[in-house]
Parts: sequence; C-alpha cells; structure tokens
Amino acid sequence: MADIGATVDTYWATAQARDWRAFGATLADDVRYELPQTRERVLGRDGVVRFNAEHVGEWSLEVERVITDGDQAVSWVSFSVDEEETQAISFFTAAADGRIQTITDFWLASYEPPREREHLVERF
Repeated sequence: MADIGATVDTYWATAQARDWRAFGATLADDVRYELPQTRERVLGRDGVVRFNAEHVGEWSLEVERVITDGDQAVSWVSFSVDEEETQAISFFTAAADGRIQTITDFWLASYEPPREREHLVERF
C-alpha cells in the first residue's frame, strides 16, 4: 500500500498549484468528500476536482502538519481566502491502491471568547 501521508502531501501541493489533473490522481474513483459543518457531500473524483477547481476567490494554503496511522491521515492546513485567514482539519482514509478514499473537512471559524474567561487565558 502507498504511503497515505505522501498522498495527502501531494493532494495539498497539487491543490495549491491548481494542478487539477495531478490533484485528481490522488483520489479514488469513488472518493467521498464531506463537510459536516455545512452538511455537504461530494461523491466521485470528477465532482471533488470540480468542487475545488471552481472555488471562488483568491486563495492559498500552507500545510502545518500531516499525521498518519496505517491507512488514515489527518492534516492541519492554514488557508488565506481573499485576505481572510482560516484553518482546516481534514481526515483522510486510503483506498487499497493508496489513493484517497474519504475526506472529511472541518473548517475552523474564529470567534471572540466570552469575557468571563479573560482571566484564565493568554491571547495570541
């Protein structure tokens, strides 16, 4: 089996490069991409490639970390979209041939914490 960590690294590198052919090559034919926060699901390689290729706005990404365990990986990625920054945690599973079978993305939304806990934390 191929290294899922290397496949995830290629997935993000080819997305950043907008190399949609190479991006698609990291995905299983019947890949399933889910975004639980928005309750969206995209099925199949062509759909996932199109979903990413048609993303509106100027964006870039930087991979902070990829951790693997067998046929699973998780990545932490920082995104800049139209001058706004956000982060995502993504979970991947590999198909038998090493391509990505499932992707579940969690996009982190920043918010101001409650004033009641100001004395408990250091802001960064």
